[in-house]
Amino acid sequence: MLQCIFLLSDSGEVMLEKQLTGHRVDRSICSWFWDQLIAQGDSFKHLPVIASPTHYLFQVNREGVTFLACTQVEMPPLMAIEFLCRVADVLTEYLGGLNEDLIKDNFVIVYELLDEMIDNGFPLTTEPNILREMIAPPNIVSKVLSVVTGNTSNMSNTLPGATGSCVPWRKTDLKHTSNEVYVDLVEEMDAIINRDGILVKCEVCGEVQVNSHLSGLPDLTLSFANPSILNDVRFHPCVRLRAWESNQILSFVPPDGQFKLMSYRIKKLKSTPIYVKPQITSDSGTCRISLLVGIRNDPGKAIDDISVQFLLPPRVLSADLTSNYGTVNILSNKTCTWSIGRMPKDKTPSMTGTLVLETGLERLHVFPTFLVEFKIMGVALSGLKIEKLDFKNLPSRPYKGFRALTKAGEYEVRS
Repeated sequence: MLQCIFLLSDSGEVMLEKQLTGHRVDRSICSWFWDQLIAQGDSFKHLPVIASPTHYLFQVNREGVTFLACTQVEMPPLMAIEFLCRVADVLTEYLGGLNEDLIKDNFVIVYELLDEMIDNGFPLTTEPNILREMIAPPNIVSKVLSVVTGNTSNMSNTLPGATGSCVPWRKTDLKHTSNEVYVDLVEEMDAIINRDGILVKCEVCGEVQVNSHLSGLPDLTLSFANPSILNDVRFHPCVRLRAWESNQILSFVPPDGQFKLMSYRIKKLKSTPIYVKPQITSDSGTCRISLLVGIRNDPGKAIDDISVQFLLPPRVLSADLTSNYGTVNILSNKTCTWSIGRMPKDKTPSMTGTLVLETGLERLHVFPTFLVEFKIMGVALSGLKIEKLDFKNLPSRPYKGFRALTKAGEYEVRS
């Protein structure tokens, strides 16, 4: 049972406080938390569960906002962390983003959402589709009306019918003129390549995203051709766990609209779609850098939005960098970005240049790490394949579409 939720800014300011039970949690716990964060540094920020002298604390960080929950009683820590993640996701969807200014501009809606999402310290309604029926998302018209009428509440006067049904994530009596459902495989590739060009780590974190517009109460079954490669799966509450555990299929009654059906991880992949080969030599107060980017394993689709970003070492005074393809930009904070775009077929993109070191420094001792971005439409590099999608309880056969997208996650090339 959670007793209080705080929202903290990057500067440690308490932007929002929500007491959840009769036991009031003093704000001094936030001061203790911030003192520990300053003393221990970023390592403290990555601790999901913290034991203070008086409370257990749970924290989730999103876009510079810290969601901090407190309790004095024993409870499953994953429940608290998952709830805070769900709060962050709902606020991002409602407000069109997540930052300090958006939260301060929409205090009323944030408080109303927390009122509906948790009751007496226990999670209650966390499905965005149902919350939208209860609380209208902010827009220009509602803001103008609140100024004119003085009524700042976006609460509906009626309770959604789905809150009392066995599928609380779906509206009742849904009707669509055309029944259709779209399934997207969205994957992010995390990779580390060491200075010798050896692949140290390569894995994919993916999601199955569904956009459903189906009438009535449909029952869907989604199966994969190779489900055995999946690790660390997480499901939307609509998924029936017994069907997955026994037959490795996803059986569910979908929410209306867009939602994340499941997330997964696929580990120990053997290759990456592109290579980045840095070569750095340093002597006599200068440093020469050469960078090549090319296709390692052709995915069969165009590789788009390729960029390479790195931070110039601290003792570099200036840099002169040019490329034979794309554009190179150097910002005032010494961040260098080489934007390539789509991989060309007739040449290998390369970037070369010279770095001027500080006076008295003969050689460069700290070398940059290159962060790579790319996007490939129509391919799931993990090899996961959807076999079929079946329907029940529908009067006519709906249209169904499938897509795949792979993009770079934490893709590092070390030099």
